[in-house]
Amino acid sequence: MKTIITCISMLAAGAAFAQETSTIHIPKLEIERNKKEIVGGRDSSLVVYIDTLVMKDKSQLVFFGKKDVQLHVRHATIEKRGYIYGTDGKNNGTDFNIDMRFEKLGTLYVLAGGQDAKNNGSRTHPNGDGGDVVFAYDTHGIAPQTDDKKATHYLHVDTRAGGYRVNPQTDLHNIYSMINRGVVGRPLGNLSQGMVYSGSPGKDGESTVKAKE
Repeated sequence: MKTIITCISMLAAGAAFAQETSTIHIPKLEIERNKKEIVGGRDSSLVVYIDTLVMKDKSQLVFFGKKDVQLHVRHATIEKRGYIYGTDGKNNGTDFNIDMRFEKLGTLYVLAGGQDAKNNGSRTHPNGDGGDVVFAYDTHGIAPQTDDKKATHYLHVDTRAGGYRVNPQTDLHNIYSMINRGVVGRPLGNLSQGMVYSGSPGKDGESTVKAKE
């Protein structure tokens, strides 16, 4: 199924190259236990319609390089732990607008938090902002709960910004180490684009879980 999604994404992106949003329709998507399905493409915004979504334990549905995603699922079967993750590829979490009917729900995590900047010479973006998430569930299916993570039907939405886990002492040590390894006259040459990231976190996103009107 991974190949099918990739092909559809490429066709949609190619057909809408001059547009801002791509649209994908998937009749059935089943993600096996511990497996990951990645949805990419050129456009930063995406609309996805899935008739039937089955997520086995610890499976992941990943949206990479996306600022905005609208995800519409007519029938969802989520086993013990399912993960929906989104990032714009620049440390910022994806803005999600999700409309879903649960036929079965163990636990679902929607991860739209910002990522931490890495002072390792390879990542060129600062601490990311969390995405904004609106999750609407169909009342004709199972209603999720957000209070008890040990109970069934648990839904957790993460929109926290990146940078809260930054350790200033470790960051400074890494920065000084890379500067010391730099070329004479270009002390910041080993840093990503010559940048030194501050320890300031990004901006938290907002989340709303509501019954579908």
